[in-house]
Amino acid sequence: MRTLILIGGSKGIGKAIAKTLLPSHNVINISRTVPEYSHENLQHISCDVINDDLPEIASADGLIYCPGSINLKPINRLKLEDFRSDFEINVIGAVKAVQKYLPILKSGENPSIILFSTVAVKLGMPFHASVAAAKAGVEGLTKSLGAELAPSIRVNAIAPTVTDTDLASKLLRNDRMIENMKERHPLKKYLAPQEVADLASYLISDKSLALSGQVFEMDCGIVSFKI
Repeated sequence: MRTLILIGGSKGIGKAIAKTLLPSHNVINISRTVPEYSHENLQHISCDVINDDLPEIASADGLIYCPGSINLKPINRLKLEDFRSDFEINVIGAVKAVQKYLPILKSGENPSIILFSTVAVKLGMPFHASVAAAKAGVEGLTKSLGAELAPSIRVNAIAPTVTDTDLASKLLRNDRMIENMKERHPLKKYLAPQEVADLASYLISDKSLALSGQVFEMDCGIVSFKI
């Protein structure tokens, strides 16, 4: 059974990924929050990825870095500290995890790394300057690492649109906002965490051995189509 390091697997998309992978993988969840679910294949390690030293792990076949931020403000209300904080969470945390666990991943079975971006990198959206700048860094990191680590380790990213998680709750806080969000997307929907987890499960598996350096836009058509 393969072993995966999942950073930020206690809530939201990370939680959905963990619950999807646990029946067939050993999952080491590294998160500040203890997960509310349990499984015989789950090991939880409490850790603040940004401020703490990452734990020692003996072996792993994959790394999934889920932490992110939705810091939506007009540019004149964004402070430089907002940009620094979003960059720390989204880029520096991912770099820290990759550098820490790269030696054991190199010895893994068909190892793979998954990072997370956002559709706001490709689609210019008001109030997204800080998070879009940070996630653009994630996309650059994905392509650079994919080239550097080929052919031994694959690196891909998922760029979801709005997903029904606690992180996005302010965007979906009433029926009117929910309907408006659906209408903004050509497919007349936004994402459920399980949909993102299904793609992550595919990308971490041997079914995607031909894919690396790719950013997969789960956009419900909002970037791809103009209808």
